[in-house]
Amino acid sequence: MSHHLDTPLAAQTGQLYLDDLYVFGGERGTVFVMDVNSSVTKADIKPGFHHEARYEFKIHINGSEMEELTYRVTFGEFDAQGGQDLALHALTGADARDDAATGTLLAEGRTGAEVTGEHVRIWAGRITDPFYIDLDQLATVNDAFKNGAKLDRNAWKPENAKNSFAGTTVDSIVLEVSDEPMLGQGTQIGVWAATRLATDAGGWRQINRAGHPMMWPIFWPTDTDFSNPANTRHPCEDLRADGEEIATAVARVVAANGTAPDPQAYGWNVARALYPDVLSYEVGTPANYGFAAHNGRTMADNAPEVMFSLVLNTGMASGLTPDITKEARPDPFPYVVPAGR
Repeated sequence: MSHHLDTPLAAQTGQLYLDDLYVFGGERGTVFVMDVNSSVTKADIKPGFHHEARYEFKIHINGSEMEELTYRVTFGEFDAQGGQDLALHALTGADARDDAATGTLLAEGRTGAEVTGEHVRIWAGRITDPFYIDLDQLATVNDAFKNGAKLDRNAWKPENAKNSFAGTTVDSIVLEVSDEPMLGQGTQIGVWAATRLATDAGGWRQINRAGHPMMWPIFWPTDTDFSNPANTRHPCEDLRADGEEIATAVARVVAANGTAPDPQAYGWNVARALYPDVLSYEVGTPANYGFAAHNGRTMADNAPEVMFSLVLNTGMASGLTPDITKEARPDPFPYVVPAGR
C-alpha cells in the first residue's frame, strides 16, 4: 500500500509547502532562509516542521547545471515542550544530489534557539511573516493571465493597498554559512529550496520546491495539491519542459495589453529570465531582487511588484513599501522575529 504521507492529499500540509526563499549577506556570511506553513489560508496549521521530511537548500556554484552543495535540515517530532530537535547536514559534490547520501553532520540542537557548528549557525521556528502583498492585486493579475486579457486597472488601486499578510506567521529555517571555506567572496551561486518525504520504496519524493518569488501564485495559482510537474522536476529541466508554457502565457497577456511589439519574443525572454528557477547571488555583495537585476533576495525586497511588472512588461506599483514589515526584519541573527514576541 502507499505510504500514508506519499499521496497528493497528504502533500497539502503546509509543513511541506514552501512559501518563500531568501538569499542575502548576513553578519558572518551568506544567509539562506526558507519559509513554510503559512497561516494566511486560515487553515488548520500543524505545529512545527514535518518530522518525516527533509528541508534542503540546493546550491549551484559558478553556473553549474547541477547542485554541488546541499544543506539538509531534518527535525524530530513536535514534543510536549513545544519544540523539535533539529539536525543540519552538508552534502558536497555528487552527494549533493544523491538522496541516499548522508553527508556531514554540522550542527544539532533545538528549534527556537541559535544552533552553531563549524562555519555555520542555524535557527528554526515560528515567526512573524516578513512577506507583504495585497492579494486583491494578485487576483487582478491572475484574471489577466488566466484569460490572456487586458488588465483591469479599475479593479484595484495602489492607493487602497493593504498587506494581506499582516498578522500572519510561518515556520522559518534561517541558515548562515561563513564565506569560507565553502562559499568564497565573489562566488556566483544559484539557490533553490526543496521539501522531500520518505516513500515506502525506501527513497525520497520531492514534494515542493522554490526559487524565484511569486512563481506559483502567478503561473500555477490553482496547484493546491502539488500536482504540477514543476514541483517535482529538477531546475535543469525547466526550460525544456515548461519554457513554452511560460512564454505562451506571458505572450498572451502582453499582447492583450499592448505592452510588447513582439509578444512571443518577449514571452521567451521572460521564460529564459526565470528558468532555471533558481535564485542567483554573488557571495559578498548586497542582495536585491529588483528591476535592473536579480541578485539574491532580501526580506525587504518588493518581489510582487518586480514580478508583476516583469510578466506584464509594464510598471505595476504595489502600493506597499518595505517599511510595512520593517519590525519583522531585525538586523542581528536570526534576522526574523519569533511569533508572539
